[in-house]
Amino acid sequence: MGSLKLINTFVFLDKSKLHIIKSIAQDLDCGFDCYFNTKTDELITVPNFNNVSDDELFIEALGDVVQNLASNKADFIKIEVLKSFESFKIMEHFVDQLSDMGLKDNLEEVLKNRKPFQKFKYVVENSEYRQSWYDFKQKEMEKIVAIQLKSNIAGDW
Repeated sequence: MGSLKLINTFVFLDKSKLHIIKSIAQDLDCGFDCYFNTKTDELITVPNFNNVSDDELFIEALGDVVQNLASNKADFIKIEVLKSFESFKIMEHFVDQLSDMGLKDNLEEVLKNRKPFQKFKYVVENSEYRQSWYDFKQKEMEKIVAIQLKSNIAGDW
């Protein structure tokens, strides 16, 4: 396949739950669906099918991965990229906790109008709260991942 890299596979040597959760949250934010093997702590990340323009190339590139996932289906938990309404909720929660009333009012208006994702990003990117937004979004995504893992893994998660 040359330099085309469609998947990432990691085996976590450090079985730290937080490390696993952070990794999955970051991959989700990059548009990858994640498959976590509960027996081996292997994490397989694949681009979300909705973000792929060439289905044939995608399927060809993922042949071995798809086979691995299919033959070990019971061992993997699939965690999908957030749906737009879930991402929108995270933006709303960020706005709700802002103390800067000017930015808060601006972002509340942005969320009510057309193209809220694009406009939200533009406003936040050009504010002093840019890093606060990224940190907030990461923590919210980690909470979502932790809930999904906990609800799908027996034992103390």
